[in-house]
Parts: sequence; C-alpha cells; structure tokens
Amino acid sequence: MWIISSYILRELLKVFLITLGGMTVLMLIVGVGQEAVRQGLGPEPILRLVPYAVPNALRFAIPGTMLFAACSVFGRMAADNEIVALKSLGISPMKVVAPALILAFLISLVAVWLNDLAVSWGRHGMQRVVLHSVEQIIYGMLRNQGAYRTRRFSVSVKNVDERRLIHPMISLHSDNDKPPIVLTAREAELRLNAQQGTLSIQMTDGEVTMGDQLTMVFPDTIQHEIPLNEARHRAGSMTHLAHLPMRFMPVEIERHQQALEEMRQRYALEASYALLIGDFANLSDPEWETRHREIRNADERVHRLKTEPWRRWANGFSCLFFVLVGVPLAIRMRNSDLWTTFAVVFLPILLVYYPMLVLGVDYAKVGAIPPYSVWAGNLVLGVIGIHLMRKIIRY
Repeated sequence: MWIISSYILRELLKVFLITLGGMTVLMLIVGVGQEAVRQGLGPEPILRLVPYAVPNALRFAIPGTMLFAACSVFGRMAADNEIVALKSLGISPMKVVAPALILAFLISLVAVWLNDLAVSWGRHGMQRVVLHSVEQIIYGMLRNQGAYRTRRFSVSVKNVDERRLIHPMISLHSDNDKPPIVLTAREAELRLNAQQGTLSIQMTDGEVTMGDQLTMVFPDTIQHEIPLNEARHRAGSMTHLAHLPMRFMPVEIERHQQALEEMRQRYALEASYALLIGDFANLSDPEWETRHREIRNADERVHRLKTEPWRRWANGFSCLFFVLVGVPLAIRMRNSDLWTTFAVVFLPILLVYYPMLVLGVDYAKVGAIPPYSVWAGNLVLGVIGIHLMRKIIRY
C-alpha cells in the first residue's frame, strides 16, 4: 500500500506545486499591478511590495489549486480504470483517497497560517511600503495628472519644477459637514516624515480660506502637517482589529469585552440615577442616542474580534473540504478531460461554499449568529463529500 500512497502523493504534489507556482505568479502580477496603478508606484516600491503580497496571493490560490490537483490525479486514475482495478483486487478506494485527505489536512494548516500572515504582516507591510513611497506617489501623479486626491486632502498644481509645486491649491477635508480649508500659494514643497506618519507641506506667499471667507494671508513661508496613518492606527478601528494576528486576539477580546461591560454599567447607573431623582429631561437628551451608538460600536468590535479567528480557520480548512468533495466527484465522472472535471466540481463549490462563508461572516460580525457559524459552508461540503465517498466505497 505504501507504493500506491507514495505514487498518489507524488502525483498530487507535482500538479499542486506546478499549478500553485503559476497561479501565485499570476495573482501577484494582477494584485501588485493593480496596487501600483492605483497608487502610482514606481519600480522600486513595486519590488518591495512583492514579499508582502505573496501570503495574500497564496491564501487565495491554495484552495483552488489543491482542488485542481485532486481532480487532475483522481480524474485521470478513474478514466484509466485504475480505481476499478484496485477495487477488483479487494483494495478499498479509501486506501487511495486517504493520502489525498492527509495532504489536504496538512496544507490546510499551512493555509490557516498564511491567512493569519496575510492580513497581519502582509497587509501592514504593504501599507508601510505605500506610506514610505507617498511622497514619490504624490509627485508622480502631480507631474502626470496635475492633481492628487485622498479622503483627507487634495492637491492640484499648475506645474511641477523638480520638487517645487508651482501655484498649488491644497484642500483639507474634515470628517464633518464643515467646508474644506483651502490653501493657495505661489509655490510649495512636500516632505514625508515616515516615523510620525505625516506629510509636511511648506507653502510660500499664499492665503488660507474656509468656505467663502478669507481667513489669512501669508507672504512668508508656513508649514502644515497632514496625518497619513491616523485612521489606520486609531484605537478600536475596525480595520485595525481585522488585521490583528490571531495570537493577540484573546487579549483584545477580553479587553474590549471589559470596556463594553464598564460602558454599559456606567450608562445604566446614570440612567438609574436620573430615574431616581425624576430627571426625565436628562433621559430624553440627544446625548443618549450617541451613547447607544457607542455601545453598538463597541459590541460590534467584540463580535468582529470573535469572528475573525473562526473565519481564518474556516478559510484555511476549505482546502480539506474541497478535496473531500472533489475526489469522489472526479472518480464518479471518470472523465479524462481535466478542465471539464474541475469546472463541474468547482461550480457547486463556487455557488454554495463562498456565499455561505460571506453571509456567515457578515452576520457573525454584527452578532446575529454565533462566530462558529462561518464554518457552515465547510460543514455542508463535508456532509456532501462523505455522502459521495460512501457511494464510491459501496459501488
């Protein structure tokens, strides 16, 4: 049996590694290329992005590649009647399928690690590369398009002379409904402070306006700092929580649960005191709506933290469940046409598994369902796979 097992493992690994290499390169080209075009990155930042983008490309490529390898090997074996020959010798198909399931289990563990690495180390690394290249990005877009825009600020210029911005107009946008602050100058220069995550704008001979009112005229040089990574590092940020490594999540969950409980107790005490003294005007104050929103946001952060580890494990172990469904279907089809077999197997997975995963994650993040519900898609594939496997063994 070791000869058969080693043969199957060798064939699976050969198809898996070759296909994974091609898929990863393709996804890197597409992913890094899109980021480069969107951010206006040059060749050097693009090369620095590649190591951080590899885990993200691998976590998406591995499940489909593992399924492709299983369909390739077992579809060809079934088409060549090798499975029938083994059954005629009294060898159960499970002896043939077991090496594939063991390999898929081990690769699933690696995929879980890659899911964790991609959304923590990889995502933060890409953000750091973009942050350190922001000065080059802005100057490149100003030279080519004459304008650069983000949610927090926008810059437009008449011309760029090396590092000097000629007749720039800089609009600083606020998070509320206030009109933007507009700065115009004869010339300006941008400098990045990567350690503090700020962009310094030095302007000479200009004016500052807010709305329709002129607020200040400056004939000399002034400097203004624009924070670039404030939103990313803001305490309690949803994006920040989603990108934490799993090893930090138990501590973060406990901390956020404690803060949520303290908030609820504090507001409950204030409401009870208002009721006790008959201060009903206090209870109808609009401030209570803000407090309810704070509690909802804090509760959502806790649910998001609880859901994220389950999501990463479910994503990683999709490799195992894809193989559990793909192998018996490939054997039953007995089709030597690899692409037909893969399409027939992958289409139900695409229509069933991924919608269930997305819905499960969305509902679990807001606390509508338990966080372990994100495994529902995996369990459905597991039930289908076991049912199909029993048919293969029986007949």
